[in-house]
Amino acid sequence: MSAELTPPPEKRRTFSLSIGQLTFGSFLLMLAVIIVTSTASVIAIRHIDTTFAELQRLQSVGDLAEDIDRRMNELRVAARDFVTDPGAGIQFQQVGEAASTLSDILKKTRIELAPEQQDMIDGVTERLATYRNGLERISTLIDRRAQLLAGLPPLRERFDAAIAGTADRELASRLSEAQSRIAVGLLARNPSAAEQAAQGMRALDIGDAKLKSAVNDYAEAIMAVAVRERQIADIDREVLGTEGRLIGRVTELLREVSARRGHVLSRDFARTLTEARWQSIVLGTIGVLIGIAAALFVVRRTVRPLAQIARSIRALAAGRKDTSIPSAELDNEIGDIARAAEVFRRALEEADTAREAAVHALTEQRLAEESYRKLFEGSVDGIYVTTPAGDLLNANPALARMMGYDSPQQLIDSINDIAHTIYVHPEARAEYQRLMARDGMVREFEYQVRQRNGNILWLSDSATGVRDEQGNIVRYEGTLRDITDQKRAEDAIAEGRRLLQQVIDTVPAVINVKDRELRYVLMNRYMAGIFGIEPGDALGRTTADLMSRYGAAKSDESDKRVLKLRKGLGFYEEEYKDAAGNMRQWLVNKLPLLDTEGEIERIVTVALDIGERKRGEQEMRKAKEAAETALRNLRETQASLIEAEKLAALGRLVAGVAHEVNNPVGISLTVASALERKTAMFTADVERGELRRSTLNEFLNTSRDASSQLVSNLNRAAELIQSFKQVAADRNYSDQRTFDLGDLTEQVVMSLRPGLRKHNLTLNVECQPDLTMNSYPGPYGQVLTNLFLNSVAHAFPDGRPGTIEIQVRESGKDNVEIIFSDNGCGMSLDVRRRAFDPFFTTRRDQGGTGLGLHIVYSIVTNRLGGRLDLDSEPGGGTRIQIILPRVAPLEQAAE
Repeated sequence: MSAELTPPPEKRRTFSLSIGQLTFGSFLLMLAVIIVTSTASVIAIRHIDTTFAELQRLQSVGDLAEDIDRRMNELRVAARDFVTDPGAGIQFQQVGEAASTLSDILKKTRIELAPEQQDMIDGVTERLATYRNGLERISTLIDRRAQLLAGLPPLRERFDAAIAGTADRELASRLSEAQSRIAVGLLARNPSAAEQAAQGMRALDIGDAKLKSAVNDYAEAIMAVAVRERQIADIDREVLGTEGRLIGRVTELLREVSARRGHVLSRDFARTLTEARWQSIVLGTIGVLIGIAAALFVVRRTVRPLAQIARSIRALAAGRKDTSIPSAELDNEIGDIARAAEVFRRALEEADTAREAAVHALTEQRLAEESYRKLFEGSVDGIYVTTPAGDLLNANPALARMMGYDSPQQLIDSINDIAHTIYVHPEARAEYQRLMARDGMVREFEYQVRQRNGNILWLSDSATGVRDEQGNIVRYEGTLRDITDQKRAEDAIAEGRRLLQQVIDTVPAVINVKDRELRYVLMNRYMAGIFGIEPGDALGRTTADLMSRYGAAKSDESDKRVLKLRKGLGFYEEEYKDAAGNMRQWLVNKLPLLDTEGEIERIVTVALDIGERKRGEQEMRKAKEAAETALRNLRETQASLIEAEKLAALGRLVAGVAHEVNNPVGISLTVASALERKTAMFTADVERGELRRSTLNEFLNTSRDASSQLVSNLNRAAELIQSFKQVAADRNYSDQRTFDLGDLTEQVVMSLRPGLRKHNLTLNVECQPDLTMNSYPGPYGQVLTNLFLNSVAHAFPDGRPGTIEIQVRESGKDNVEIIFSDNGCGMSLDVRRRAFDPFFTTRRDQGGTGLGLHIVYSIVTNRLGGRLDLDSEPGGGTRIQIILPRVAPLEQAAE
């Protein structure tokens, strides 16, 4: 389309005589030659006017060609939209109206053109008729295609239902793939691909008759649609494309003919001017004597400007478009010619400018498209284009990655309803559309979306609505930014602030923050309670303001010192009255908070109520002294009782030893007494001289028997004494040594057996032989003794007979096990729990101290480094298991 011609700027016109006036004046001067001169001048002027008119007509032809091009382009665009995009709303009547408008223009302008140009217009008209016929054929095919497409949905539903009902999943998958290729071919307007996919679908081996029927019907419908698509494409290519190009070629030829004719007219115009000049010269020469002055005047007024105009026109024809047209300011025919030439020059100049602008605009558009493509694909933010209905039309790779897809196309194919497939809360989509309808855009609109893997993201959306000619929004274009981490940080900060405030309000201490003017900017609930207010009531107020409410005061010197020293004061004590009038003592610490420039911005105060502590310190000191005194007395008493218990055990041991030793000693004493009597009687017989051989033999036999009994019983007493001596030595021996556990156990048991007879008890001992230990024999003997004495005293009340058993055996590689058990009365649960507690006894009325088992527990767990376990039930006896290491630990404290 040609650019609209811009009229030349108006110049102030100079009054000049017309050529007719000059000629008439010359006629008055030259009566003889006036007729010839006038006739020649008139002929020349008419020729010039005719040439100028022809130039104007050629200009109109050029405009007509441009108008035909423009109308034809509009027709081709409408036809293209009608053919390729039936859903765009382009009707065949609109295309026909465009063709009729172009035809009317051709008919209207044909009568004004030259014959050869009329032939060209006739050719355009014929091509246009062919073009319209092609459009009518396409319209018929489009209607048929629409009918076929309208019948596809039920066939498709039947097809999908048949696939869903088949048990052959491989066949169903292949049919679904073929259907996908059909859909891709139809969407891409590739009927051959769709037809091939349909034929491939029909060629599948399908045994199910119902499925085969559905597949064949659907495939035949698809092939019918593909045939119509191919026919439309063929007509579009063969008729519309070819005829459109031919019409364009005709208009090009029309412009070329006009251009050539313009060049010819320019030469004729120049030749006419030259002839007129020479005619003027010849006529002037004839009438030189009469009107040389008039001739020169005419030449100066006509020929020279026309020559300049002619040269300018030739320069324009040669392509020098910067050439200026002279004499345009003259208000006569020459000025008209000059102005017409100026119009022609400006038309050429503006046409070139328009063409250059179009080329530049196209280049800029391509650069802009390339820049947009790079920006679209390289952006780190997601970019999208969606419809109000929720379809995703376009997306960049960043958005696909953001949503968890491998490519933008995969994202687009997976989404058909954004509100329910992407939005976590569909009402956010409704709010988005409401803002778009109201404002035409949204900025940083935040909402949650669901990724492909189900994860939730927070997005910030900035978008603009694109409207059609009626003002309706047809799509949304925008960018998305992932703000999930930002939201998590904000939630964490909010939770941190809430938790911090909760902690501050929960801490039973004074916490506050003041600004440089010593006004509160934060106060916890504990301190607010001291002032009798809510925490929010303290903000912006000073301590003096708050305490003046109940007639108290407090110095702010410490805060001023912090501001002056620019550091904390450390802990110090202060006191002041609370809202109830009570004097409160506090341990205070103040610290400065610095800003980024190192200046004090806030003062933090933390104070602990030490009033109760101070009041309790004196009481605690008194209680501590009393407790220490009681503890010393208790320890002394416990030590005395332990020693008493040891002595009591030793006394019982000594009593048993005395009883055992008394038996052989008593026998020895009896035998010795009898031997003494026999010896006295033997001596008397010897002194009297009455000694007989029989008496001597009897005395010798008696002496021999008495000596044997004495030796035997005295050896027995010596053995007992040696055994008791060893036991006593072990009890007093605190060093660690190696010993045979069986021998030591037998020695201890030997010292315990004398107490069995009077209690009607039996003691059974079973020791594993060759079981050695490196431990403390004395404490071990004391453990057995205390267990034995405790069993005798508590397990068999009222002299009831019973049995005590001691079993000693190896337990693993490094330990030994001692089982001490009896079949006595047993212990209750309460007694069993407290059996090893110090001073706990069930025989306090019989002189029990409650330290026997406690000493056992202390020796086993401390000195011997072992452990013990008590098992007893009322009426079921008592069993104590002791596990001792074969090598006792070093440096254990003795009991």
